[in-house]
Amino acid sequence: GEVIVHTPVSTRHNDVMWFLGTLLNMFVSHHGLGRVYGPELQVRLRPGLRRVPDLLFVTKARTEIIHERHVEGAPDLVIEIVSPESVVRDWREKYFEYEAAGVQEYWVIDPQTRRMDAYRLPDEGRYTTVPFEEGVYRSQAVPGFWLRPDWLWQDPLPNVLDTARKLGIL
Repeated sequence: GEVIVHTPVSTRHNDVMWFLGTLLNMFVSHHGLGRVYGPELQVRLRPGLRRVPDLLFVTKARTEIIHERHVEGAPDLVIEIVSPESVVRDWREKYFEYEAAGVQEYWVIDPQTRRMDAYRLPDEGRYTTVPFEEGVYRSQAVPGFWLRPDWLWQDPLPNVLDTARKLGIL
């Protein structure tokens, strides 16, 4: 395989990743749904194909795929925060890789363009777009978790504890 070193992320990318990761981890922990990791854990999608998503979730029923230094196979949810240098990789390459590997939900968040798309993998094995209803995306991979993308476009980002209360965590 080939090792590719990527440009360090921006502070905005990092802020969005930690904000969302904190909310997701609090929600998953509160409801005992599984495990949240990111951004340094490697995912082995198939032999020869490895990715390091910004955030990932594995349901409690599938924790056997979690190893000390990697996840073996498809997480239930992968979230990628787009950087200027990762646009094609996040929107195209990873979309098809995660779909082929069986990642049940894939969220792509671009703070620069203020765009978020969420995809779900039905039984047919081709991603479909998650409905964006009333300003919210609702996850099926993480039952009960929802996200208002407008939160991610605010500068500064909303207070994470206030947002956790809106999600019913606190």
